[in-house]
Amino acid sequence: MRIPPRTRIAALGGLAALVSTLLVGGVTATATAAPTAVGSICYGSLPSQAHDTLDLIDAGGPFPYDQDGVVFQNREQLLPIQSSSYYHEYTVVTPGSPDRGARRIITGSKTDEDYYTADHYESFSLVDFGC
Repeated sequence: MRIPPRTRIAALGGLAALVSTLLVGGVTATATAAPTAVGSICYGSLPSQAHDTLDLIDAGGPFPYDQDGVVFQNREQLLPIQSSSYYHEYTVVTPGSPDRGARRIITGSKTDEDYYTADHYESFSLVDFGC
């Protein structure tokens, strides 16, 4: 469902975080800026199922769940504020879970950033491909 497939440049590592910061007003916070709760996580620290999901995203699918690729609305406003169709969500399979579980990859369409959440949108970590 994700079109077009994305490319990542691992050597740039923190560039996505920098771009994300600049897109929400640079390093200076303002009173009207939306709150963000975004940390970072090394690609190598992600569970193997997250690697599988990222590979599927890059390949354009097929995805195991009908909900994969739908617009993520950022209702919690923990990610930088973007247009309503900017973010998309994908399931990270949780072994032993009877349903989709709580783990997701959220992608940003313009700067190719990927966020991981293990707690169903309570917190997010920007995936760092350079470590």
